[in-house]
Amino acid sequence: MNRLIALCAAAVLSSSAFPVAAGCLDDVKSSGVLTAGNGLMGTRPFVWQNEDGSYGGFEADMLKEVGKRIGVPKTDFVVTEWSTLIPGLKSKRWDIIFSSMSATQERIQSANVRFSRPYFLLYDEIIVKTDSPIQSFADLKNRKVATTLGTNDSVNAHRLATEGQIGEVMDFNSFGEPFMALQNGQVDAVLLDQGTLLGQREKMKNLRVVGQPIYYHPKPEWVDAENKASYKFGTSAAAVRAECSDLLTAINGALQSMDQDGTRQKILTKYGAWSPEQAVLTK
Repeated sequence: MNRLIALCAAAVLSSSAFPVAAGCLDDVKSSGVLTAGNGLMGTRPFVWQNEDGSYGGFEADMLKEVGKRIGVPKTDFVVTEWSTLIPGLKSKRWDIIFSSMSATQERIQSANVRFSRPYFLLYDEIIVKTDSPIQSFADLKNRKVATTLGTNDSVNAHRLATEGQIGEVMDFNSFGEPFMALQNGQVDAVLLDQGTLLGQREKMKNLRVVGQPIYYHPKPEWVDAENKASYKFGTSAAAVRAECSDLLTAINGALQSMDQDGTRQKILTKYGAWSPEQAVLTK
């Protein structure tokens, strides 16, 4: 009996000293569904829900393809406020974030999440009405420009204003309000990402782009860290909890294979979101 007790104690100590590696992929496979937090539902061309309950948009198609390639038969979105995406991920309300969230070193180091291989590059456009007198970027000096509060787009706009390249910046709370301000004559131009422009063009046919794409810039205190990152700044990626390394590896494999066989390009092209800038998303 004493020998048996000793052996059991040794086994407990052994299992404590050499814990089994943590992971999440098996749990996701067992549930049969990969759930993704999303704070952009209804935003074209990213993701929206049809009347029959199915999802449309390039993020919906990509998530479904990722699920299939990692061996999970069903995918689903959990709609939430943008500010709750990371807290909800960490409290296991959803398995991943799939919501055009930019991979950043600030999120990796401060929020302790991990990002997958990127699948989309966001960049800004200067957008005016077709009958606007603004014909080039140089014409924006002293002009009012609308954007969205709390976004990389707003950071870009205020940087350009500080440099004297544009005039006053007006920050709005949603992605639709800047375009309404443009139509109403409250502002001379809108500075927002190309994906948002694609969605607004479905309703507003009198929009055109001025100049070249304006890429996102990291905050000054994160420039050095971002320069060392493998992704291009401004790229969207899936986010997972830090302990889900096996799930992250599986998602990376799925996204890489989608790049290799042309599936990612095919999906983005379907929704009018492919451009030469999307070809290479890593440095």
